[in-house]
Amino acid sequence: MVFRAVLLDWRGTLVTTLTEEDWARQALLRLGRPTWPDLVDHVAARLRTAEAALDAPGTDTDAGVHRRTYLQVLSAAGLDDDLVQALYAVESDPGCNTFAVDVADTLRLLNGAGLRIAVVSDVHVDIRPAFEAAGLAGLVDVFTLSFEQGVQKPDPAMFTHTLSALGVAAGEALMVGDRSRPDGAAVESGITTLLVPPLTGPEDRRLHLVLALCGVASGHISHAR
Repeated sequence: MVFRAVLLDWRGTLVTTLTEEDWARQALLRLGRPTWPDLVDHVAARLRTAEAALDAPGTDTDAGVHRRTYLQVLSAAGLDDDLVQALYAVESDPGCNTFAVDVADTLRLLNGAGLRIAVVSDVHVDIRPAFEAAGLAGLVDVFTLSFEQGVQKPDPAMFTHTLSALGVAAGEALMVGDRSRPDGAAVESGITTLLVPPLTGPEDRRLHLVLALCGVASGHISHAR
């Protein structure tokens, strides 16, 4: 099997996702409030109770819907207005999600081997600036972002639009993600799919699996960070 393109999920696959504790801590810091462990734990516990409602179907298809949903759910969780706004600001800041240490080398190797690259993400904000800040923007050919498309994974439109934008057939593409329902749905569009465990920290290295499947040599990836 010869791949001509790689589709990559963003959070959990290329960048870390904040834990509830980290999310709470970042918001408290933005407000200039104490970050005592018991206070962070209290806010984190409230966030966990709200998790299911925050992940409601369609939330990432529209920036306005996303904002209204989060503000309403976080307020209903018993958090004060200033903290709710700070939590939403953290959630909406792509800079709070750290790229894994093997992302830059992997994208450069794929690009150097002639493969086209897309990022396919359920997200409510433009994440392109995060790639630009990391010096990676020129390595990504297509960004398929749910809030721009009006649909989100597992809707097949997320994948078929990306294939069309890349100019490749489903059988020529590899989808890489970390969640079975949204990312794994790519197989139903005829795309070979690799699911890896979600990142637990930026030091996790899983993308050598992508290089292996694409037949791209990874021996000279730098492991010194």
